[in-house]
Amino acid sequence: MPAVPHTSAVPRTSPVPREPVDTARPYVVGAFRIVAGLLFACHGAASLFGVLGGAKGGGTVDAWSWPGGFAAVIQLVGGLLVLLGLGTRTAALICSGSMAYAYFSVHQEHALWPIQNGGEPSVLFCWVFLAIAAVGPGGLALDGLLARRTAAVPATA
Repeated sequence: MPAVPHTSAVPRTSPVPREPVDTARPYVVGAFRIVAGLLFACHGAASLFGVLGGAKGGGTVDAWSWPGGFAAVIQLVGGLLVLLGLGTRTAALICSGSMAYAYFSVHQEHALWPIQNGGEPSVLFCWVFLAIAAVGPGGLALDGLLARRTAAVPATA
C-alpha cells in the first residue's frame, strides 16, 4: 500500500484569502509612523522656533548648542522624514538613538525609573522609533512610492 502524504504537508494550490487585519496592517503601521513622526517634529519645532508652547515654558534653544540644539534639529528633521516615510529606517534609528542618549544623559541621573525622573517621553520615543526602524515604514510612505516609480522607469543604456 503506497504511503499517503499527511494533509498538512501538502502545499495549498489555491490562494488563501487574507484576513482583514492582514490587509489593514500596512496602513496601521503607516498611521503609527505618521503620528509618531508628527509628534516628534512638533517637539523639535517647539524647541527651535518657540511655537506650540516652546521649549521649557516658551523659550527656544540654539540649533548649534550641545546637546539640546542638536536634539531639537534631530527631532524636527528626523520627525519630518519619519512622517513622510522618506529614509524611514535610518531616520527612525537616529531618532531612537537620540532619545536613548537623552534618557541616559539627562534623566537617568535623577532617579532609576522614568516615572520618577521625567524621562517617560524619551523612553517611549526611543522604543517607538526603534520599532519603526525594525518594522519599516508600512503603507502611505514616500519610500514605497519612490521605489515603485524607480522600478517603473526603464533603464536607458
